[in-house]
This record gives sequence, structure tokens and C-alpha cells, in this order.
Amino acid sequence: MSPGVDKETELSDRIETFLAELKRGGNGRGSAETARQTAGLLRRITAQARWGNAGELMDIIRKEGKRMVLAQSSETTVGNTVRRVLKIIREEYSRLRGRSEETDQQESLHKLLTSGGLSEDFSAHVPALRANVIEVINELLTELEGTLDNIAMQALEHIHSNEVIMTIGRSRTVEAFLKDAARKRKFHVIVAECAPFCQGHEMAASLSKDGIETTVITDAAIFAVMSRVNKVIIGTQTILANGGLRAVSGTHTLALAAKHHSTPLIVCAPMFKLTPQFPNEEDTFHKFVSPQEVLPFTEGEILAKVNVHCPVFDYVPPELITLFISNIGGNAPSYIYRLMSELYHPDDHDL
Repeated sequence: MSPGVDKETELSDRIETFLAELKRGGNGRGSAETARQTAGLLRRITAQARWGNAGELMDIIRKEGKRMVLAQSSETTVGNTVRRVLKIIREEYSRLRGRSEETDQQESLHKLLTSGGLSEDFSAHVPALRANVIEVINELLTELEGTLDNIAMQALEHIHSNEVIMTIGRSRTVEAFLKDAARKRKFHVIVAECAPFCQGHEMAASLSKDGIETTVITDAAIFAVMSRVNKVIIGTQTILANGGLRAVSGTHTLALAAKHHSTPLIVCAPMFKLTPQFPNEEDTFHKFVSPQEVLPFTEGEILAKVNVHCPVFDYVPPELITLFISNIGGNAPSYIYRLMSELYHPDDHDL
């Protein structure tokens, strides 16, 4: 067997393994690890797949990206990473052909006015494209490695001494953010338990181990306690195109209580969670799990008479959010559209 065929077989095996892991729910990996693995796999595809020009490479990445997204439709990180890589290919191709981003922007404005009259030709062969794209994907991987640290570094700008901070459930990003601030400041954290999975208990145990004064409350007590809280700091599963959130169930309640008491709501989320999806677009927005935790099967008599829905995520509209803290700094929800245009190309919003 020739080395080329051997490499292709190895590549397709790796893709299938990754797809199988995604279908199984990512084996408990966090979204940061999923983003890194996706970027690593796309780098391997760029290096080993057979393609002659940017158009062919983009078709391959789109095709594999679609399969990855379908394997776990509730995890938007995979699709976002695929879109980032497609934008990288577009930019490198334009750069190597001597076109600046300014002319691209003017052209996109022209496209807007002539409703897609122009479309860029990606069929030209550019010898240095493969090496350049791999180099930029390596930079993207380095950026993904440092996202948590970059967010945590900003903690002291937002958390002050003797503040009372509320959070919900367990977010690795928020955990790192609070622990970083605790190195120099004393503050009190109130954690809503986030029933029925009660990840808030794990969060509280982890924070108190680091010497942070922590209290766990039930989700029903959020409104009662909110008047004492200085800031609400939460994580999210996805940042949507309108600046809203898809976050763990119970976050909307927390956000409404914060709004009522005029308490600032800060969202800590890396940029790879930003997706061009809108809240009303897809059914995949809602993910339901077994209601066993809410209404156990032992309650047989009641179960026969009711339908129980147990959603995993809440939608939080942008008007309830004060600030986003990402690995590139703090931004208001109204600035999300700008970040979207920097990270993804409009033609790649639908893979």
C-alpha cells in the first residue's frame, strides 16, 4: 500500500473516532477540549487530505464539518471551530493572492448592494497555501490553549473586596475566574444549586477548597437572596448571534432576578462559544433529558397522568446581560455582531 493511501486511511479513521466520541456526548470533555480537538483534526485534514486549491479544501472541511455538527448538534463549539478555519483559509488565500482585507470589505459591501453579484473564485492554485493555513491553525490552537487563563486574568478588574457574588451551576471558566480573584481579594460566593443535576454543589466544594467563603442555595431562593448580591457572574454553553445566551436551566430566572434588583450580570465565555445561530432558528436549541431526577419512576401513579419535560438549557435574552468577558476582553451584548464578522465569514454561517 502506498504511503498516500495509508495516510488517507489513518485520517478517515481519526475522523470516525472523533465522530463516535461526539455521538457519545464527548465523553465528559469540556467545550474547550472539544474546540481544541476539532481544530487539531481540521489541521490534520488540511495537511493530509488531497486538494489542489482553496475551493477544494473548503469543500472537504465543510463536508467533514457538517458530519461533526450532526454528530452532536447541541454542541455548537464544533461548528464554530469549523467556521473559524474556513475564514482562515479565505484570508490566507486572499493574502497570498495580494488582496487586502479592506478590498474584501468593500467587495462585501458591493455584494450586499448587488445581492451577491460577485463571488470570489477559489480555484487558483497557490503553492504556499497548505503551509500557511497550517501555521494559522497552529496559532488558533495556541489561542484556544490560553483562553481560560486570558479570561481569569481579568478577574481583579471586576471583583472587589468584600463583594457578594452569585453564580449558578458549575462552569469551569467562572471557577477559574473566581479562584484567580481569590488570590488577592476576599469575597463571598453564593452558588445556586442548579437542580435537578445540582452541579452547584460541586462548584461550591471546589471553591471552598481554595478558601473562598461559599454558600449553596436552592434555585427557589435566588430572588430572595438577590438584594444582597453585588454581582452575578455566570458561564454559558453558547453565545447566540443576537447577544443572547443558551445557558444551563435556571439561568433565565437568575438573570430576571438580577435585572429586577439592578444587579450587573457578567458572562464569562471564550470566543469559540460565539455562534452565528439565532434563538429561533433550530430545534437543536432545546435539549431534553430524562425527567427521572424531577419525577422518579417510583411515582408510577402520577407518571401515568402527566407529561414531564426536563430541558437542559435556558434562553437568556441580551437585554438581561450587562457584560461579556471573553479571552479578548470585555464587550457589551450589542457588540457581538461586530465580533461575529471578525471571526466568521457570512458565507460560512450555514455550513
